[in-house]
Amino acid sequence: MKALVLVDVQNDFMPGGKLAVPKGDEIVPVINSIQSKFDLIVATQDWHPENHISFANNHLGKEEFDTIQVEGITQVLWPAHCVQDSKGADFHKDLNTAKIEAIFRKGTNPRIDSYSGFYDNAHLKSTGLSGYLKEKGVSEVYFCGLATDICVYYTLKDAIAEGFTSYLIEDASKPLDVEEYEKIKKVILDLGGKIIQSNNL
Repeated sequence: MKALVLVDVQNDFMPGGKLAVPKGDEIVPVINSIQSKFDLIVATQDWHPENHISFANNHLGKEEFDTIQVEGITQVLWPAHCVQDSKGADFHKDLNTAKIEAIFRKGTNPRIDSYSGFYDNAHLKSTGLSGYLKEKGVSEVYFCGLATDICVYYTLKDAIAEGFTSYLIEDASKPLDVEEYEKIKKVILDLGGKIIQSNNL
């Protein structure tokens, strides 16, 4: 059984958003065009409280994109984004959400960030995504969304560790940092992940 996981296709990651991914909106029609090829579609949603530890404005004297240490983990300080129940946290208005069967929210704990759709960054708490996919009998998981080099990457990496055959749909995703993504591509392949284009489906 094949599942499609839409990672954080949210307004704040789109051009004009609080943490905009360049050309992030260009993936929306691609994602809409491939949905019919999957047995199951789920989505992740960044869903932060206002006092989230990853927000630069919650740290006196710190600037956006500075780093701090949290429980031994390096934390980038981001612009406040995807605050719970805000317009920025909503899915992009043109995304076809009718076929999404479940939404897994992440980053809800104010004390720790969660790039992956499976676990928080310390791997202390599961979102329930792995159990859900296994219960549905999913063996192959395809990932797309924003940003390729951060949340899509961490989600895909955890999927591989959970035993799923994992694919990145490259043209249905966009990176925040293109140079970083070029390094990450090699890591994905080395871990056993596969990188494809939407026309390969």
